[in-house]
Amino acid sequence: MADIARKRKKGWGRSTWLYVREHPWLYLMLIPSFIYLLIFCYGPMYGIVMAFQDFNLVKGIGGSEWIGLQNFQDLFSSRQFTRVFRNSVVFSLLRIAWGFPAPILLALMLNEVRSMKFKKTVQTIVYIPHFVSWVVVAGMIKNILGPDETSMFNKLMSYFGKGPYNPLIDPSAFRSIVVAAEIWKEAGWGTIIYLSALTRIDEDLYEAAHIDGANRWQCIWYITLPGISGTIAVMLILRLGSILNNGFEQIFLLYSTYVYSVADVFETYTYRIGLMDARYSYSTAVGLFQSVVGCIMVFGANAISRKISDSSLF
Repeated sequence: MADIARKRKKGWGRSTWLYVREHPWLYLMLIPSFIYLLIFCYGPMYGIVMAFQDFNLVKGIGGSEWIGLQNFQDLFSSRQFTRVFRNSVVFSLLRIAWGFPAPILLALMLNEVRSMKFKKTVQTIVYIPHFVSWVVVAGMIKNILGPDETSMFNKLMSYFGKGPYNPLIDPSAFRSIVVAAEIWKEAGWGTIIYLSALTRIDEDLYEAAHIDGANRWQCIWYITLPGISGTIAVMLILRLGSILNNGFEQIFLLYSTYVYSVADVFETYTYRIGLMDARYSYSTAVGLFQSVVGCIMVFGANAISRKISDSSLF
């Protein structure tokens, strides 16, 4: 078995090299992307060492004092850590529970539309919000849900005899607003991935199912969903990898001191600690903690997916 494995490995390497020689321009086109990754993604990773230093802006990384795991000890013993960690996880779980199925359902509905003109029109409309800046989206939300009596929400409330109400400063409503806004903004863009996966399903399977008497719902359940299950698994693994990453702009632009108890996540916490308080080493430790947790989640979810199904990221 070992000899067979070695032969296959050698054969794979030989065939890969032949393919590279036959298609050199394809690989030359990858060089700018690799250069970009090296300069802007892998090069700055050297700054991770700041998490183990008492970083001094004047002395730089090379001259700063090494303090080991002190920054991590300060992080885990901080009174704010529990709140920030809880808020980050809750936000991510809400996004997974409500936001992750949204593009799948939207793709399934669009896939059932027979009019290509209507389908393309709806698809264009739903993914346009992806290109709208969070600054603009936050401004729209504040205009709609703002505390002024002239806002659309409070005008609607006045018809029911209710006084002015600002849900953006209500801890019980803030998370729902942010998650709903992200679904509206990103669900259409995520639909493109699943629509692309749907095109790979053999149409003969649907014809055979219809001949056997299957209705539309049965076709979706037994053909469509299994056909895109691999894509769903990969997207879920990637989403779990960012379980402590909730984005900075959407929360920072909408939150206030009134909702810190439910809205303060690692991104906003790092911004206040790192940039406003100039605790660069401590904020680097926070970012490294997020990355390590994300890496563990990716490998864990990938291992589970590989065991229970044939789909995995690697």
